[in-house]
This record gives sequence, structure tokens and C-alpha cells, in this order.
Amino acid sequence: ELLERVSKGGGENAISRHTQRNKKLFVRDRLKLLLDDEDFLELSPLAGLSMPYGDVPAAGCLTGVGKIGGVWCVFMANDATVKGGTIYPIGVKKQLRAQEIAMQNRLLSVYLVDSGGAFLPLQSELFPDKLHGGRVFYNEAIMSAMRIPQVAVVCGSCIAGGAYVPTMAEEVVMIDKISTLFLAGPPLVKAATGEYVSPEDLGGAKLHSQVSGCSDHFASSEEEAYERIRNVISTLNYAPLPGEVTEHDSPLYSSEELLGLAPREYRCTLPVKLILSRLMDGSRFQEFKANYGTTLVTGFGHVEGHLVGIVANNGELSHDASLKGSHFVQLCNQRSIPILFLQNTAPHAAEPASISQAEAHSSRLKAQASMMAAVACAAVPKITLVIGGCYGSESYAMCGRSFSPNFLFLWPNARVALVDSRHFPTVPPAGDGDSTGDESELKQLKEKLEEESSAFYSSARLWDDGVILPQNTRKV
Repeated sequence: ELLERVSKGGGENAISRHTQRNKKLFVRDRLKLLLDDEDFLELSPLAGLSMPYGDVPAAGCLTGVGKIGGVWCVFMANDATVKGGTIYPIGVKKQLRAQEIAMQNRLLSVYLVDSGGAFLPLQSELFPDKLHGGRVFYNEAIMSAMRIPQVAVVCGSCIAGGAYVPTMAEEVVMIDKISTLFLAGPPLVKAATGEYVSPEDLGGAKLHSQVSGCSDHFASSEEEAYERIRNVISTLNYAPLPGEVTEHDSPLYSSEELLGLAPREYRCTLPVKLILSRLMDGSRFQEFKANYGTTLVTGFGHVEGHLVGIVANNGELSHDASLKGSHFVQLCNQRSIPILFLQNTAPHAAEPASISQAEAHSSRLKAQASMMAAVACAAVPKITLVIGGCYGSESYAMCGRSFSPNFLFLWPNARVALVDSRHFPTVPPAGDGDSTGDESELKQLKEKLEEESSAFYSSARLWDDGVILPQNTRKV
């Protein structure tokens, strides 16, 4: 339901105004004209939902990965049906994450610009700091230096700081009587000088194609503009990634059954191999150290024809399990094999109550630290899938967000938190003073933790690359 709501952008009325009155294509229709096929991985589609400044569906911009002319591309497209494509802080964060993906995976970048610029009431959260709006332009320069091509279509307004996005790209297409590009629009010219100038005369496609040179290609319609971009990409001499392995076996057990296997809590006794048997090609899995540290499952298999190393939680990340994980991650790094982490970590165990327990606790922490170091230093692609709980420091050893996996996805049942609120006490310890006040406070804290640990709260804030349905995991 949430994905359906987000796919409608600013809603039916806004789409109608955008397409009928302004004669522009809806952002998702633009992508259909550009992409080779419908295989498009939308990134963080729920970003911006229920944010403090009100719902900003899809953060006013749509990002994703797809193919043009056989070349994998990252797309950053403004959705002008959401507050005129105005950029909110979460929209900046979304664009920066897309650029990070482009740099990390050396993917060609395509910008579809249709924005009224920054949302000024939130300027302090938008532009001044290192990871705010200006970083988009910095990244464009760095990607250019890395020889990662970037192309842009101005398919609507392109105002203020946003005007640098197309002008820093390698090739730009502007559309007659639809594209406008300027630092300050006609209303500001009128306010500053008293002069009236039309958007077309101030910064239209003809002006920038014939006078300023800001545009490299002039198109008479949106359809022509996207055809031109496809042609531009064919001349970039940017080789597609090696051909994908297309022949592979399906799992012996239906991936549809993953919907019923999604863990509801970390304490469930569901063996993770039940999930692996519905993810791996032919349900084949070559296990590593099968009888040692059994609360972590490690081994090799194929997903859609691609060889991967699997590191999957199967209970508490014990001392032996952590050492096993560290060893296996180093093996994958040595062999240049990408790693897929299936994360379902338990919250911290109870504090030790004796010397022997403290020694065991210390030993476990040391082994976990060893695994964290191995994961952080492994120079292979890492993809993390949170299938259950993502709790506490154990999530770091399992390549949580702060350990920069190439991609991190959540199942809808996932919980991301420091502690599991469902096992949080609501009754204060006996003998305390104002037990009623304490109980109320504990209850409020539990409710807050419960709300903030949901997969949707996480995804709205871009702590991940999207909530995905379990049965779609192999494809994603």
C-alpha cells in the first residue's frame, strides 16, 4: 500500500496539473522512455514518509538503477508533482546516496532535472554542511575526474543551486518551451530591477542552445530529448559491465514461501537454512565450518547465476561464531567473492553476574571486534539484507549501515534498534519511589522505541536502500 501511494507522487490532482496544464510527462513515464526494459531497482522509495515537516512522498525525487543501451545507470529524477520538485533535506540525502552508489560501482549517472530549487525555510538543514546540498556538485566533479560519465535532461524548471547539476554534467539536453535554467527566475528579476522578462527569454532551451551554450542538445519534445540521451550514451564509449550469467536454476523451494518464513523476532528457532534454500540457485549451498559456531551459517552458493559468500545469523553471535565469520569473510576477500549478509541479530545478552561469565563476555566481545575488522576491511562488494532484527553492536559485525555495505535492504518485518522494545520492562524495579510516574515513563519510552525501530521508520530516513518484499529478494 505504501509503495502504491508513493508511486502516485504528489497525488492525482498534482499529476493532472503537471501533465495536462504544464504539458509535461510524469517522472515514471520519463523513465519508461529511457530504460531498455522494466527491470528498474528503485532506491529507498519510502524516503520522506512521515517526516517532521510532513509527508514528502519519495522525497520529491526518484532514484534507482536500470539499463540504457545495455549500460547500467544510476538515475536521479526530480518529481515536480511533489511540491514542484522542491528539494528537502531528505531529498538531498537521497541524491547523495545515489551518487555514492554511482561512484562505488562506477555506474553512469543520468540526471532528470525538474526542480524549483531548495526549500528555503529549511535552508540551514539543506546547504551549509559537508553532507548537505553542495556535496551534489562536489560529487559531480569527483565522478568526472574518475571518468564516470554523467548526462542530464532539463525537463522542467532548473533554478538556483540546482542549475549546476546539468551544467556540470558532460552532455545536456534541453526541451523547447519546457526547459528553463537560471540562477534566479523572472519574479526575482522583477523584484530586483523592475523589469519583466519571460522564463523562455531569461533561460529557455533556445537561449541556452544558441546564446549561452549551457545546453549541448536542443529537443522539440520530451520524447525527442530521451531519444537523444539514449544516443548520447551510445557514444560515451563506456563499456557495459561483463555479460550477466543468464542460465541458472531456480530454488527447489518456492521463493513465494519466504513471505511466511520472515522471522517475527530474533528469538524464534527458525533455522536460517530454510530461508537460504529459497534464495540460492538450485537450493545448493556449500557450507563452511558447518559444525563450528553454528549460530552463524557461512558458505558459498549462487544467486541468479552469481557466486556469493553467505554470512547468515542463526542465533546469538557467540565467540566461536564470530571467529568463524571473521575467517570466512577473509576467505571471500582473498578470492574476490562478493558477500551477502543475512542479518537477524539478537540484542545484548544480560550483563555478566560472575567472574567466569565476565571472562566469557570479554572473550566474545574480542571475537566480535575481530569480525568487525574483517568486515570493514574486506574490499569486495557487500550486500546486507535485514531479515529480522538489526540490534545493537552485533549489527556492525554483520555489516550494518555504518559499515558501508554497497547495498542494504530490509524485509517489512525488520526491526532496527539498539534494544528490542518488546522485551523492555514496563514495570520499574520494586522498592523505587514514585512507581506510577516511573511506570508511565517506561511505557512512553517503550512506545517510542517500538515506533522508531520499524522498517518503515528506518527507510523513511534513508538508513537503508529500501524495504523489499521477501519473495522479491532474489531479483533485487
